[in-house]
Amino acid sequence: MSGAIGEDNGISDEHVDAVAYDLAEADVVGFSSMTAYAELAKRISRRLRQISPATYQVWGGIHPIMHPEDAITSDVDTICRGEGEFAFHQLLDCLERGADPSRTRNFWFKARQGEIVRNSLLPLMTPEQMEEAPFPLYGQNERIYTVSRGAFTVTNDVIIRYEGLTYTAIWSIGCPFHCTFCGNTTFIENDPTYKRIRHPSASYMVAQVASAKTRLPFISHVSFADDSFMALPLRVLQEFATEWRMHCGLPFAVYGVIPNYVSPEKVEVLTWAGMNRVRMGIQSGSAAILDFYERPSPPKRVLSAAATLASFSPKYHIPPAYDIITDNPIETRQDVVDTLRLVYKLDRPFTLYLYALKVIPNTRLARVLQSRGTELGAIDESYLVIPPRWANLLLYLLCLLKPPGWVFELLIKPVRASGEIQCEYRTLGLVLRTCYVLKRVSQHLRFLDFSILPGRFGYVLWRVGLLGWWHRHAQRRADRLYPDGIPPNPRVRDGQSQSGSALGPM
Repeated sequence: MSGAIGEDNGISDEHVDAVAYDLAEADVVGFSSMTAYAELAKRISRRLRQISPATYQVWGGIHPIMHPEDAITSDVDTICRGEGEFAFHQLLDCLERGADPSRTRNFWFKARQGEIVRNSLLPLMTPEQMEEAPFPLYGQNERIYTVSRGAFTVTNDVIIRYEGLTYTAIWSIGCPFHCTFCGNTTFIENDPTYKRIRHPSASYMVAQVASAKTRLPFISHVSFADDSFMALPLRVLQEFATEWRMHCGLPFAVYGVIPNYVSPEKVEVLTWAGMNRVRMGIQSGSAAILDFYERPSPPKRVLSAAATLASFSPKYHIPPAYDIITDNPIETRQDVVDTLRLVYKLDRPFTLYLYALKVIPNTRLARVLQSRGTELGAIDESYLVIPPRWANLLLYLLCLLKPPGWVFELLIKPVRASGEIQCEYRTLGLVLRTCYVLKRVSQHLRFLDFSILPGRFGYVLWRVGLLGWWHRHAQRRADRLYPDGIPPNPRVRDGQSQSGSALGPM
């Protein structure tokens, strides 16, 4: 059984019982959770142990990697501390043969007398091993549990309702950065080679999407959730673009964009392939806060990357989206103003994804803040809930329009440091956020893009052929980028691909 059944808050024992009784039918149960759902996973595991003591329980996902000492205290039998694709297969093989699994690498096991067996980690998967992995079982034999409906089987109608027409994929793994707010810092501490980006071939990725589309023919968009998609060398992106354009042709979004790796050549070749939306991390406009996050993307580089992305919108792209972290308790007033000034300078059009800072326990960021005596908020509080403070409201306003300079200077005068007690303007916040959401929806509808708009409306447009017509129109427009029909070979290796220490061999 899978599915987001909600954070621990508000989930009654009755619902926990329902999930646990359903899982008790299995011989082996695997949990995968982020830290925000850790307490809920513990509750389900504890109840499952009471109902079915013989069920073997495994806990994987990011929480056991980030905070293994916490995860191993739960009622599970073992936790996965590294990549689980091959390690979990080895564990299952031991269980099926009746052998002792406690020597399986990448896992910690509970031993007698409360001892813990801490096995070493396997080497990270190679590109060749990634090529051998089966495709994700997307839309096959899954069930989901929600508080309102209980447990039910995932059908095409359910996928359309919750996911719309989008297939979410990850082609590459790894990140050359080690930003302190990101869980990748722990991955890199466990194995420094995680900074090298690994991926299977472009043809493998195209075949994966084709396989999903065979089962779910309404898929009309792909969202790549890689951490560092744009950090791949130009030659690799050209190969991907050619394979994608020849054998897939669906529009796609790229979320893993780091300003340092944006170049006109990369954006152009991906746009030719079908990229219609980009999401880039800015996080802050303050050089001091970027240093605090250990994020080597200075404001000048951010502005340059944003200018490149804006030049492809709105002709080819939905306006690019930029991530901003708000409400960092150590931000001074100047830090907050610096972020607002940076956003004001960004080339338009654009939109923002705003996230209130939530610190993952047991990370470098958590340790630094604790050493400063800063109280950490609850991790299970949603980072999507942005307090309607004046500075945050100005960020929403800047998504909607760019006021004259003198008006902007007046607007930023009331801005305060994030850690100060401030007034909250709830009514104004509701109005601005509503306008912000409506503008985002209109931007996507203009491109007939339903990657953020689940429901049956997009499905109806697909059924009548309107989406297919639009995709062909978009491809013909992208053809103008390369009149000869194929992207040119790179004249020189771009600066990013020369950085072998960061990206490693491809």
